[in-house]
Amino acid sequence: MSPAPGWELVVGLEVHVQLATETKIFCGCRNRFGDPPNTNVCPVCLGLPGALPVMNDRAPDLALRVALALGCEVPDLSVFARKNYFYPDLPKGYQISQFDRPFALGGRVPIEVDGTASDVPLVRIHLEEDAGKSLHDETSRTADTRIDANRCGTPLIEIVSEPAIRRAVEAGAYLESLRRLVRWLGVSDGDMSQGSLRCDANVSVRRAGESTLGTKTEVKNLNSIKMVVQAIDVEARRQVAVLERGEAITQCTLLWDERTGNVRPMRTKEDAHDYRYFPEPDLPPLRMTAERRDRVRRDMPELPIARRERFREAFDLRSVDAAVLTESRDVADWYEDLATQTGDPKLAANWVLGEVLRLRNERGGSLAELGLAPATLAELLGFVREGKISQSVAKKVFQSVVDTGERASAIVAREGLVQISDPAALDRLVDDVLAAAPEQVEQFRAGNEKVAGFLVGQVMKASGGQANPKLARERLLTRLAELAG
Repeated sequence: MSPAPGWELVVGLEVHVQLATETKIFCGCRNRFGDPPNTNVCPVCLGLPGALPVMNDRAPDLALRVALALGCEVPDLSVFARKNYFYPDLPKGYQISQFDRPFALGGRVPIEVDGTASDVPLVRIHLEEDAGKSLHDETSRTADTRIDANRCGTPLIEIVSEPAIRRAVEAGAYLESLRRLVRWLGVSDGDMSQGSLRCDANVSVRRAGESTLGTKTEVKNLNSIKMVVQAIDVEARRQVAVLERGEAITQCTLLWDERTGNVRPMRTKEDAHDYRYFPEPDLPPLRMTAERRDRVRRDMPELPIARRERFREAFDLRSVDAAVLTESRDVADWYEDLATQTGDPKLAANWVLGEVLRLRNERGGSLAELGLAPATLAELLGFVREGKISQSVAKKVFQSVVDTGERASAIVAREGLVQISDPAALDRLVDDVLAAAPEQVEQFRAGNEKVAGFLVGQVMKASGGQANPKLARERLLTRLAELAG
């Protein structure tokens, strides 16, 4: 959807992903969110005189996972550079980043919007360190700002897209795809609320049919995917209104104000050359050997799109179900283990999509934190497949298994929940129901066959849900036919 008739939206995204290393990128300080302010700091990440950075060997491996997954070209050599600018939460007065020789080039991010798959081309991926965090207290009379340097030196990759996004919803799909990927690869938790994944949107508009890019603005302070989509829409409409008044767009950095649902200026935007990049003198070039590439590639898991297609084809699942089952790696692993143990992938899918994910959403956390093993559910589903218990009974047993930790077999035996399939026992239940419902029996004899559904429900109720539904219906229809004859 265009921002206005006759106009085209052009968006490029810069996504910063914090890497899930134990320590920071150039020192041994702990890399962890939520610790007391200024407790995970040292002379290196504070940039004190005489302190020298040393490369964290784990960070390039995690960056390489992402680059390989996105089909990037990874040069044999990349070079760190100093990006010079002043900001209160940047103690050194410069950021160690990469400039003309980045970690990776090209690549594409797959997206899907309204059932249509496409991809967004990338410019580059580079490694860098994060800055600290400014904490603004606007509630007190002094309205002071304090600095937490714990985040200084946190390893980042910055993923820069081409200005190839034409709809705000595509930007949302792009971020969802990236977040799923970095979580899947174990590279980052991708939590936007904690800043593990942050996005700056470069937004411009141009007349439909034009090829020249318009003047862009950069929108920051975007803490959710929904917020990114909203901010792009708002900024695009603002730019169209400015241009239609005959005015010019000023290149600047804007902040998204969630309270007002609008953007406000932060500062005029410098170009890249204004950062006065020069090679970092205290770090050697980063070499990417064939051995390192091969090792990281061997450790790569099957990627989410490939796994989704395999589930769809091998397990004969609907595309929408396969997509949900591969939204996260832990769910995909859990489901595939269950499908293998039950030998019934569709039944396994129905239960994971239903009861298992319902329970996870209610309790929060991951499937591993639920303490429910696939083998435990496989035992319960075995009873369903064998006809020993009904689906409705199985759901009650499932809840008991989760609440008590008991095995399904023990609960079924103790509660006497085995499904009633004996014809004689079912006939007794049917006769009792028919004797208590003469009006419905007459309706059936008069040609109202729909009433049979009500009577089957009464049989199930009389059995406490233990009657075999299929056999109960068969025995009921047989008895009704006999009475009608």
